[in-house]
Amino acid sequence: MSASDWRQTSPLYAGNAAYLEQFGDDALTSWLAQPLPDAAAGADAAQVAVLRLINAYRYLGVRQAELDPLRRFEPPLAPELDPAHYGLTEADLAREFETGSLFGVERSTLADILQRLDNAYCGHVGVDYMHITDVARKRWLQERIESARGRFGVSGSLKKQLLKRLTDAETLEKFLHTRHVGQKRFSLEGAESLIPLLDQVIARCARHGAKEIVMGMAHRGRINVLANIMGCSLESLYEEPRNGYPDSPLSGDVKYHQGFSSDIATPYGPVHLALAFNPSHLEVVHPVVRGSVRARQDRRGDVLGYEVVPVILHGDAALSGHGVVMESLNMSQTRGFRNGGAIHIVINNQIGFTTSDPRDVRSTLYCTDVAKMVEAPVLHVNGDDPEAVAFAVQTAVDFRYTFHKNCFIDLVCYRRHGHNEQDEPLATQPLMYRRIQAHPSTRVLYAKRLVEEGVLTQSQVDDMVDDCRERLEHDESLNSPALSDFKATYGVDWSRFKHGDPGEVPTAISASRLDFLGERITTLQHEIELHSRVQKVLDDRRRMRAGELPVDWGYAENLAYASLLDVGYNVRVSGQDSARGTFFHLHAVWHDQKRERRQSGVYVPLEHVQGRQGDFTIIDSLLSEEAVLAFEYGYATADPDTLVVWEAQFGDFANGAQVVIDQFITSGEAKWGRLCGLTLMLPHGFEGQGPEHSSARLERYLQLCAQDNIQVCVPTLPAQMFHLLRRQLVRPLRKPLVIMSPKSLLRHPASTSALTDLSDGAFLPVIDDPRAPREASRIVVCSGRVWFDLEAARAARGLETVALIRIEQLYPFPEAGFCAVLNAYPRAATFVWAQEEPMNQGAWYQTLHHLNHCLPGGRRFHYAGRPPAAAPASGYVSRHRAELETLLNDALETSYEA
Repeated sequence: MSASDWRQTSPLYAGNAAYLEQFGDDALTSWLAQPLPDAAAGADAAQVAVLRLINAYRYLGVRQAELDPLRRFEPPLAPELDPAHYGLTEADLAREFETGSLFGVERSTLADILQRLDNAYCGHVGVDYMHITDVARKRWLQERIESARGRFGVSGSLKKQLLKRLTDAETLEKFLHTRHVGQKRFSLEGAESLIPLLDQVIARCARHGAKEIVMGMAHRGRINVLANIMGCSLESLYEEPRNGYPDSPLSGDVKYHQGFSSDIATPYGPVHLALAFNPSHLEVVHPVVRGSVRARQDRRGDVLGYEVVPVILHGDAALSGHGVVMESLNMSQTRGFRNGGAIHIVINNQIGFTTSDPRDVRSTLYCTDVAKMVEAPVLHVNGDDPEAVAFAVQTAVDFRYTFHKNCFIDLVCYRRHGHNEQDEPLATQPLMYRRIQAHPSTRVLYAKRLVEEGVLTQSQVDDMVDDCRERLEHDESLNSPALSDFKATYGVDWSRFKHGDPGEVPTAISASRLDFLGERITTLQHEIELHSRVQKVLDDRRRMRAGELPVDWGYAENLAYASLLDVGYNVRVSGQDSARGTFFHLHAVWHDQKRERRQSGVYVPLEHVQGRQGDFTIIDSLLSEEAVLAFEYGYATADPDTLVVWEAQFGDFANGAQVVIDQFITSGEAKWGRLCGLTLMLPHGFEGQGPEHSSARLERYLQLCAQDNIQVCVPTLPAQMFHLLRRQLVRPLRKPLVIMSPKSLLRHPASTSALTDLSDGAFLPVIDDPRAPREASRIVVCSGRVWFDLEAARAARGLETVALIRIEQLYPFPEAGFCAVLNAYPRAATFVWAQEEPMNQGAWYQTLHHLNHCLPGGRRFHYAGRPPAAAPASGYVSRHRAELETLLNDALETSYEA
């Protein structure tokens, strides 16, 4: 391909794509350099050209900013920043022009205007903000940036503080490098400015009234942050704790995944800091932090987020590479998930593991371009200029508090070592790492600058290093803790759940209180016109309250929530169709059919239980599983007195959140000692709807069960759901609860309960057959909706010697209760486990050892169900029915060898 292949039209012409692929931006140079038409003659044309030039700097000045400490690349071509591009000449430099909206001067020479613009937009801070559509936010940023003109006005005391924190950061890394040779620590070297940056974020937030800051970050620099910001001792990080012993129930985690909390003294009062635990899945902690912050804000009544602030740290490659970032940003301004804006900090090493070539790392110009989807401003800052970093922090924090929106700080730095300390980066990055090896550290550069300015002497600089080293040698904190007697007003006492009794507790409520709650949730406080189908649901619930109809699932669930709210607990439910219910069953929110505005015509009965009730929140979430479930996990780990429920639209939709389930929900207590009472409702049942909407993948949750980490239940009756939800808060235990929730059973005539089951009953981990004779010779055990198929087939076939037993809690397995039920059938000779899932799925393989353990004399259970399959279910109704018929035959009548 040669220059003759170039089509002399717009470079955007699709026919030039192959040419651009081969020759890149060089192909555009001559086109971009062409002056804009009709910008040549007359004083008015020159004035317009100047205003266009000012606007161009606001858009494109960031591309000429001196951001990279390594100066690896020349700034990209930006002819729009050249006065000649608009027909202006050197003769115009001395002429005066109106500056329009430029802050700081109303009229000046072109030379002065250019100098102001260059100082404001092309120095060590580059601001990307013109994508914001709100004029007020843009003008606020313009005033900050253009008034500063690259002069950050840093006082002498602040300069000394910045150097001290840089010294703490660098000295710690060198200390660890010599004290713990060869150990992975994911060093902060090359990005030491992060420590003074966080120091300034905390102080600035405290100045605005922050009482709590919750941070999330990946492993890069985490140990440095734990020691230098959180005040965590190095001994606690490097000395293996007691839970590292082989006989400990806790597995623990590596030091660069650890979380920590402390109370830090600032000039504006103490601030509680919390650093979230995080696995190696980098960005997934983002929504976890947001959920924890929302719980703390709700506890304080901090609607706008003045007192609790999320600070989220990202890596450059992860920020642009992980989809959960987009999901989290997308929900950040929605009603159920907003926090009043987060402060985002990007540790921009300009490399992801071994990938640093701009042609490979992403398809956008900046790693922060994802921020544009929520119109967040981005302050790119050169990590080798701590004073520019401090200015970026002040601007970002003030913006967040002014507009309650997200703001990003892109700390452009480098990674002095490889991905970890055992990695050799020169093997794959020789160009980059030759520059790094020759580049002085940020501390060295800034210390030299302050000595030259006369702020400090070289002796004072050396004393800072010696003092820090001395404190490290004596394992002293590198950050000032708050007063020893400081107690957080809104702290939560988790100790009451540390050794909670896993046994059953009373969950019934009196018939009179049940009647009161039923009246409250079926009575309109003001007239609205309901949809006819919803009105039918309401009328039926009134009849259920009166005992004229049996209790269905929707009424039982609403009553469970009402009963918890009634005694002061809070309830929070989220999912993609939670308010109505995926299957049109819950109807926790009623809509006036005559409503004309979104702000009116909505009635939520559970908000009107009684005057001193708990808070009820129900959210129709955005179309996300990973970020929303992670958010709810974060919320549940920060508030043990709220029933937090996440409902999947269909159970298999949780597949998209598997990282959250594996790395947080099921293992968080074992790794980090984090308790969590989150409830997952996953609709599950094989009803001929095909492979994607049948299975909630029960087998995956059972495979993750160990050490009493979670609860897995498959309720088949509304009363069971009622007691399960109540038990989750009433019992002094906080464990995640995974419910295989019903679909067709929601309207199955046999899947109902009586009011007395709610007022006098309890959750039954095992339900015995209410009709089978004690002389039954065959026992069929199952979980879930297949029991109703088995019961219908047994009745139709007149099988009087078959007992059908339901296990409603698969983990922790109710061994004592199950044994007691089996012992009630002394003549039983055949034992069958029946399931609707394929053999390699469902509960069979994960539950078989429990089942057989309860049988006497070496007997064993036989399997009745679908054969092993790659897909969960068939998409053909005829095949589904044939498989079900085979299942029923095998369960009820097939003979098995003893």
